[in-house]
Amino acid sequence: MTIFLILAPYGAFAVLMLLASSTVSLVAASAVCLATIAVDALRGRSLKILPVSSAILFAGIAGYLAVIDPGVSDKAVKLAVDIGIFTISVGSMLIRRPFTMQYALESVPAEIAAMPGFSRANYVITGVWTAATLLMMLANAAIFYVPGLPIWLGLAVAFAARNGAILFTNWYSAYRRGKRLAPPVHALPKPHLRICPLEE
Repeated sequence: MTIFLILAPYGAFAVLMLLASSTVSLVAASAVCLATIAVDALRGRSLKILPVSSAILFAGIAGYLAVIDPGVSDKAVKLAVDIGIFTISVGSMLIRRPFTMQYALESVPAEIAAMPGFSRANYVITGVWTAATLLMMLANAAIFYVPGLPIWLGLAVAFAARNGAILFTNWYSAYRRGKRLAPPVHALPKPHLRICPLEE
């Protein structure tokens, strides 16, 4: 459920870009970001890097379109959003606060969060989402700079990248949980050594 709440602003932006103007799509996406922040606040959860930064990103680009240059193409707007999200994702790792960690801290016990592997796992998951964003950014850059490339290429890459990142996140989280629950090697019973095949 959490992952779909996280993706809601970007899904709203992608859908509205097919139906409305860039400015409307950006404002709506920023509003959805603010709504997810409000939901977290009502649940007593912390303020998070991703929705706050994304709300500023969407609102900032919308303000640029409204005040400075309303003639920016939809392709350029999509590319600008991708660059912004990629920057947020990389930036969260550079400041040693991978954006997935804030969500993970609210869903695991404190003793698990204190384990060394917890931080490493969040860097891995955030890195995968950063790579997915990079793929989307490169696809939209190709569409923007190479005449004749179809718009659906960007949609296809975005669909594949996001769903791939979701699948990896779910698999890797389950994998890490399995490793935590498995007994240590020294606690496993020693295998019975058969000296003679006829002993049974």
